[in-house]
Amino acid sequence: MARDFEELKLTHPCFAMGKKGTNGRIHLPVSPGCNIECRFCDRQINDYEDRPGVTGSIIKPEEVTDIIKRSLDVCSDISVVGIAGPGDTLATDSALKTFRIVKENFPKLIKCMSTNGLLLPEKADEIIEVGIDSLTVTVNAVDPEIEVKLNDGIHYHGEYYSGVEAATILIRNQLEGIKKVADAGITVKVNTVLVPGINDDHIEMIAKTVKEHGASIYNIIPLIPQHKLKDVPAPKCAEIDLARQKAEKYIDVFRHCQHCRADAIGVPGEKDYGDQIYLRRISVKDTFSHG
Repeated sequence: MARDFEELKLTHPCFAMGKKGTNGRIHLPVSPGCNIECRFCDRQINDYEDRPGVTGSIIKPEEVTDIIKRSLDVCSDISVVGIAGPGDTLATDSALKTFRIVKENFPKLIKCMSTNGLLLPEKADEIIEVGIDSLTVTVNAVDPEIEVKLNDGIHYHGEYYSGVEAATILIRNQLEGIKKVADAGITVKVNTVLVPGINDDHIEMIAKTVKEHGASIYNIIPLIPQHKLKDVPAPKCAEIDLARQKAEKYIDVFRHCQHCRADAIGVPGEKDYGDQIYLRRISVKDTFSHG
């Protein structure tokens, strides 16, 4: 049975309410491809950027047992095994295969997964069966007219969709999937990238809608200006605080996000051990393909 929200508040660094928690996590970068085209996303293989979507290497599920053992040796505070990319965790089978290995070999560790939610409704039963404890879904809009300004298109069941049609499919699947997973007792966190001039006046509606569909906690992430939104200014502290105040009318808000890499290891905000464990971290800039 999945850990409940109250337990996760004490044991999961991304669910800590109030002061920053002292629990650690290991991110396993096993998911290579993505199936949506966010206009602000720039996934890279390198060792010098501290942000989501970046890893020094892609690992295989068969490697994770040794990696987790070595990580626990250097950081005994690790309580969570997470997969947050660098691509989408449901776009390939690698993440769920990895969690089956974790379930068998490290049953005491919390299993946490992040996804864009495009394939969430059809993968929900497997997520439930494999024993995911917490699921994070990135929902940047619940209005297709706003989503289309943030996402160029989706790759869905062998077809490419763009514009409002793509946005409508994505939002529908995100909300349907959140409800299905939450109804099964899995704690759902929703991330929203705050993009000034696009979804900053939409935050309240997102928070209200995802709460109605079963989400327990909400995390507002400031835009990192890059890729096709490189000229959009990052939100100021006052803008982030106002968005959080609006969201808190409907849902608990997490305030300690560290913009973690997809291969982060350790306690967020403290020493990162990824360069010790993932020995193949490289400094060459490279890109990922959608698939």
